[in-house]
Parts: sequence; C-alpha cells; structure tokens
Amino acid sequence: MNRKELFENIKRKKSFLCIGLDTDIQKIPFCLKEKSSNPIFEFNKAIIDATANLCVAYKPNLAFYESLGIEGWKALNETVAYIRNHHPDQFLIADAKRGDIGNTSAMYAQAFFEKMNFDAITVSPYMGEDSIKPFLSYNSKWTIILALTSNIGALDFQLIKEENTGERLFEKVLKTSTSWGTEENMMYVVGATKTEYLKSVREIVPEHFLLIPGIGAQGGSLEETAKFGLNSQCGLLVNSSRQIIYASSGENFAEAARSEALQLQQTMENILLKSGII
Repeated sequence: MNRKELFENIKRKKSFLCIGLDTDIQKIPFCLKEKSSNPIFEFNKAIIDATANLCVAYKPNLAFYESLGIEGWKALNETVAYIRNHHPDQFLIADAKRGDIGNTSAMYAQAFFEKMNFDAITVSPYMGEDSIKPFLSYNSKWTIILALTSNIGALDFQLIKEENTGERLFEKVLKTSTSWGTEENMMYVVGATKTEYLKSVREIVPEHFLLIPGIGAQGGSLEETAKFGLNSQCGLLVNSSRQIIYASSGENFAEAARSEALQLQQTMENILLKSGII
C-alpha cells in the first residue's frame, strides 16, 4: 500500500486508527478457549470483523504469537490471510522490532514482505543504516523506525543529550535516518505518552507518517497527539490495543471492542474535520 492509498483510506473511513492485535491466550474469553481448537485466530477474526470499518490498520505484535510456537505462527498466518482476503483495504503492520546486520535483515524483510505479505514492519535502528536498508528496498512497503517509545525505559537512552549540541538521541536517530528513505516508505514510532516532544519530532520529519502507540491503557491523549502531530495528509496512525481488544472478557467481547473503537473513530473524525483534512 502506498502513501496515496493510505491517505485515501483515512479520508474515506474518517479514521486514523490502528488496532493492535496483541492477542494473549491468557486474556481471551474462556468461551473461545473452550469451544475452538484455534482460539487465537477465532478471537482475532471476531475483533477484525467487528472493527474493520472503523480503522485503517491492524498491527499484530509478534511476541504474542511467537510465544506459542508453531501454533502461534499458524494463527498469525491465518490472521494475515483473513485480513487480506476479507478486508483488503487494511494497512497491515508486523510489530516485530527487527534490526540486524544487512544479510540477516534481508532475510527478515523477505519473510515479512514476501512470504507473509505485510505492508510494514517495525524496526530498531540501533545497528545503523545497513540494518535498515534491506527493508527499504521493497516497493510499496514501509519501514517503521523506533524513534521515541512510550515505555518508561525510553528514558534510559532515547532522551540522552549530546554534550556539545544538546541534541537528544531520538533527534539524532530522526535526523540521520531521513537520508535512508523517504516519507513514501518510512515512518517513525513516537509514543503518545511523549507528546511534549512531538513538536521537536515534527520539526525534523514534518511529512512522515508517525505510528503512535500508548493511547488508552498506557494513558496517552489522542487530542494532544493530534494537536502536535497532524500534518496536511494526517500523518498519524494512532494505535490502541488493550483498550479495544480486551474491552470485555465475556461472549460480547467483539461488540465491546467495536464500541471502544467507535468512540476513538468518532473523536478522530472530529479531529480530521476541524483540521480541514476531510
């Protein structure tokens, strides 16, 4: 999916919502585990069908699938195939946080872009340009670089200042990486709990899309994120995971998920209207 197609979806659905499929076997409703031989996929399928017209992207967090071994990978593959076959307008992100030496990254890129047909993958830039370039070589695929994350541990490294210039590490990551790709194939992760830094982010990467985790359960503000993060083509994919997919542990879990997603979508519609994007 290219940038134009993504933006058209945002305008058509009046939404820039990304739903994280952080599907934990311990948290899905007991009724599914009792009745289904493949409860992870059945849970995902129900969530997707209930929310697909309210969001523009899904983001499976691979750790939740990898932790289950072959059965988890099977559920992930079935989830990806289901989205591609039944909701083909969705932007599909592999939340994998990969990044290794060049030939290893090339294998990761082949796995997620060719074999599994994801639109995008999250990557860590710690090993530098040669660890990211293999992902950027694919047309109409996206590389989403970790810049400023929403976890407490982000303070350990990402906000460290260079003594002479005062430049923070996440700013160095943004400035350096802009030469690796373009706003047509590269996005950045910026946590919603770090909205006070969004102005600095936008000064460096005004046109790139930002993937924003941390809305909902982590306490991030959608309104504040939009205030500092929107650009002329929206430029935001705001992710919500637990708030939506675990809205209920009962048999009405899909309906409850839709209700939570609808509230976010309606807020996003108002934001897009007020900004003149739609």
